Amino acid sequence: MMINLLKYLLLPPALQALTVLFGLLLIGLGRRFLGGLLVFFAGLSLWLLGLPVISYSLQQSLEHFPPVSMEAVSSAEVIVVLGGGRAFDGAEYGWPDAPSEQTISRLAYSAFLQRQSGLPILLTGGRVYGEEYSEAELMQWLLKSGFDLSADWVEDRSRNTYENAAYSAEMLRQAGLSQVVLVSQAWHLNRAVPVFEAQGLQVLPAPIQFATPPPEGLVSWLPTSYHFRQSSQALHEWLGLFVYRLMKHI
Repeated sequence: MMINLLKYLLLPPALQALTVLFGLLLIGLGRRFLGGLLVFFAGLSLWLLGLPVISYSLQQSLEHFPPVSMEAVSSAEVIVVLGGGRAFDGAEYGWPDAPSEQTISRLAYSAFLQRQSGLPILLTGGRVYGEEYSEAELMQWLLKSGFDLSADWVEDRSRNTYENAAYSAEMLRQAGLSQVVLVSQAWHLNRAVPVFEAQGLQVLPAPIQFATPPPEGLVSWLPTSYHFRQSSQALHEWLGLFVYRLMKHI
């Protein structure tokens, strides 16, 4: 829980909010120049992170793997689908929770790959905040009801990408498998692939949802909430890479 709290405080927009509050405190204490400077840079960073050109550059900096080929997929042994969060209301399905939009995209692509290759599927994702159902269970429900498929393995203990890899590798070793097709967003695989490889698995990255080039003209320099979110996600990944290297997970 403490790590998650620190993560949120070190990323936008909480970081900018704290910077503004500290800047206002300094202004109140008579340090007007320094306080004003902090407020200015907090506002400037919010503007820059919302720009399509900045968002695109940050996302592209993480996209190191090209689209996977069906020929390469057919030489693997199992498709591993990483959980990508949950929606805390599955009213549209009649469920207490449901997979997030990111997770649904991963499931859709894994279903496509499974139809093409016939490979078995492993779903991985646990309970980050002690929820009743794990992410992997929600993914299995949607895989069955939405795609008429069923995963052969459901790993439901993991709370982050490192644990996704560790617990999935444990299950696959018991099954005598080591060659995996790893499905996730293009920006996430830059961190996920080396973590899975560190567990002794042979990994074929299967990225989805590559960054979209910004539109031409003035609109590229006008901030939007969508691009701010994409920029924040990219910064989250860079922070994750730094932490994983620090902890020697990769």
